[in-house]
Amino acid sequence: MHISRDSRNIFFYYIFIFVWWAYFFVTGRANAGGQITLGGALYQFAFGLIPLVGGVLGLLKSRKWGGSKSYVGRALLAISAGAVCWGMGQMFWSLYYNIISSVDIPYPSLADVGYSLSFPFMAVGLVSLSKATGARFSLKHPGGKLLALAITTLGLIAAYYLLIVVARGGVIDFTEGSLKLFFDLAYPMGDLVIFLFSALIYGLSFNYLGGRYKIPILSIIFGMLVLFFGDFSFSYTTTVGTYYNGHWVDMVLPTAWMLIVFGVNSFDIKED
Repeated sequence: MHISRDSRNIFFYYIFIFVWWAYFFVTGRANAGGQITLGGALYQFAFGLIPLVGGVLGLLKSRKWGGSKSYVGRALLAISAGAVCWGMGQMFWSLYYNIISSVDIPYPSLADVGYSLSFPFMAVGLVSLSKATGARFSLKHPGGKLLALAITTLGLIAAYYLLIVVARGGVIDFTEGSLKLFFDLAYPMGDLVIFLFSALIYGLSFNYLGGRYKIPILSIIFGMLVLFFGDFSFSYTTTVGTYYNGHWVDMVLPTAWMLIVFGVNSFDIKED
């Protein structure tokens, strides 16, 4: 598969982020005595550039497909807008809270506005992608309906087990803070629904455009799955009090967004 210049640059920047995180993780220099350091705050800012810049590049890429005038263009436009929103949330986390306000873990905070806004954009993008691939027609057939039902059921079971049984011992404590409780449940659930829907799209449209865009679509789908595990792990570690800036969760999230924006920017009409 041809890999666009933008996708290659995103991947190489991700490698740089990985090396930076590995240094922090091994040395513990992202936090000093439990307090975030300037280096740790700058790392939070740096990995936020993956969805932010990758999303902006994706917005430009969507113009090659006609932007909002075509299903593929609309899909790339919306998914990229979701990435930009998440990246803006990360800018609030790192620049405003970590650096300016010296808040180590601003959760929940204004940063969650950007994070949460990414979900409706991603959903709109996946709906548009389903229209482009013909998945909506496959759902009219009994096999498509059965697959959708099976995926949804398994997803709900997995979500209940991970979010309620594993993270909270089967008990929801409403005294822990309504906003935190809401985001703890909403982020992983939103990720899971979007992942399941995107996986359904791929399963129902495997031969889309002769297979040329299977890898970009798979990259986006796998990124959604990794994002679910990242958000679940963040919710879990902040609930049990083990999260810190530079935690391994802070490598899972940029990995997820690298896969998503890598896939978006691999939708090339013309070879670069």
